[in-house]
Amino acid sequence: MAMCGRFNVIDNPGLQQLLQDLGIDLPLPRAINVAPTEQVSLIRQSSGSAEVVTARWWLTPSWAKKVDQKYAMFNARSESLSTRNAYKKPFRSQRGVIAMSSFIEWQTRSGVKRPYDISTASGGMAAAALWDVWDGGGDPMLSCTLVTTAATESFSPWHSRMPVLLTASECVRWLDNTKIIADNDEIFRSELKTDWHLAPLDKAVGNSRLKTQELLEPAGEISILSTCATQKE
Repeated sequence: MAMCGRFNVIDNPGLQQLLQDLGIDLPLPRAINVAPTEQVSLIRQSSGSAEVVTARWWLTPSWAKKVDQKYAMFNARSESLSTRNAYKKPFRSQRGVIAMSSFIEWQTRSGVKRPYDISTASGGMAAAALWDVWDGGGDPMLSCTLVTTAATESFSPWHSRMPVLLTASECVRWLDNTKIIADNDEIFRSELKTDWHLAPLDKAVGNSRLKTQELLEPAGEISILSTCATQKE
C-alpha cells in the first residue's frame, strides 16, 4: 500500500491545541480509518485566516478531463512538487494542512503485512497538503493530496516514505500562499520532529468500510521511534 494511505481524526487535547494554534476554534468531525477518495477536513488560508473545508482525498487537477483513479494522486512526493504538472500550481499557491490524531501504515516482514497506528505523544499531527478545484463536471469539486518525504532511517523498516508533518510555526508558513517555498526547504527534511508511537493493529483495519474506534486498539507491543533512538515500550 502506498504511503500515506489511511489516517484518523479523534478529538484529544493535542489535536485541540494544534487547531487553536492554527486559529480553528471548532473541533473537526471524528473520522476513523479514512481512505483515499473519501471526504476529509482540509485547513487552508482564506483572506488571511485559516478555514476548514471539505475536500476529496485524491487530487484531481483543475485541467483534468475527468475524475478518475488512474494515477495515485492521494500522495505527492515532495521532490516533484515543482516539476510535476499536477502539483506546480497547488505548491505555489494552494497549500493546505490536514490535521489528524494518527495515521496507519503497513509493515511487511517475511512476506506478512501488519498494520500500525502511528501517533505522537501530543496526540496531534499537522500533515502538509495541496489542493485544487476541478470544474469539469459543472459543480466545482475541491480535492487534496498529502505531501510525503523520504523516511528517516528509524522509520524505514515500516516504509520508504513518510508524511511531511509540520510544527505550529511551519504550518503558519506553509499556509501562507503569498510566500514561496523552495524545493529544498527544511520543511521537507527527513527528520522526526517529535517521538512517534507505533501500535500494531488487527488486520481488520485493512477494510476501509470499517470505521469503529475499536479498530485502533493496540494488538501487541508498541514501538517508540525517538528523535534520538528506537526503543520499546
